[in-house]
Amino acid sequence: MRSSICTLFIYLLISLPLLSQSPQDEADVIEVIKTLFDGMRAGDSMMVQNLFADKATLSSIVKNKEGKIMKRTNDASGFITAIGTPHDEVWDEQIWTYDVKIDGLMANAWTEYTFYRGDELSHCGVNSFELIQYDDGWKISGITDTRRRTDCKTNPVNDINQLMDQWHKAAATADEDIFFGSMTDHGVYIGTDATERWTRDEMKEWSKPYFTKDSAWSFTAKSREVEVSKDGNIAWFDELLDTWMGDCRASGVMHRTEDGWKIAHYHLSIAVPNDKVDGYLELIGKPRK
Repeated sequence: MRSSICTLFIYLLISLPLLSQSPQDEADVIEVIKTLFDGMRAGDSMMVQNLFADKATLSSIVKNKEGKIMKRTNDASGFITAIGTPHDEVWDEQIWTYDVKIDGLMANAWTEYTFYRGDELSHCGVNSFELIQYDDGWKISGITDTRRRTDCKTNPVNDINQLMDQWHKAAATADEDIFFGSMTDHGVYIGTDATERWTRDEMKEWSKPYFTKDSAWSFTAKSREVEVSKDGNIAWFDELLDTWMGDCRASGVMHRTEDGWKIAHYHLSIAVPNDKVDGYLELIGKPRK
């Protein structure tokens, strides 16, 4: 009897489908969430209606006027109707990070957000999405959020652009504290010369004579492209610079720390036009192969 039970148990285990979290499923879940907030910004109820499962709910963890913590829950239908009801300001929920977990037909997504009414920051917090995979795709069965008005994240791309502009300005005005304070402790700077690979502290020592002047060097960004990782903690960028050497290209990696974004790696290179390469090779005495 015991042998028969063990055999049946093993058979049942083998018969169960192997469940795994595929990159496509994760992408599909994120797409549902993105579509929800695109529809909210557009004020389009029809765009978001099909994203919700039947009897879906929206909940918020809040404190009432007496300071008591409570969970406030409403049917999602009211939210869908409100999206399509004309309002003067755009409802803009910016999502900074996605942490998606999937097991079979169930998914949970934890997303950090900041909510704007028009240009005014309203509140921020975290959404916890519950989704179910139906025959016609993932549907939201519930959303629970937290809400606060302090320590709200802003657009990381804007923050990174601001930091990089201030970093270049610090070099132009010989502000050593801001320049090196914008780098991580183990940050690396790669210059245009093949020998120039410095850690932050090595570069700080090397550049002391430059920072005793009114200006160390002056670089101005003509353009910049920034990408941010899914968890919002790492960013990479490239920029075109106007410098005393002419146009230069630079790329870098940034880390989000407790003190904000910091430059972990920066690589500067002189942009030599293709039709000037022969002259450049002649200048450095390197024959063309």
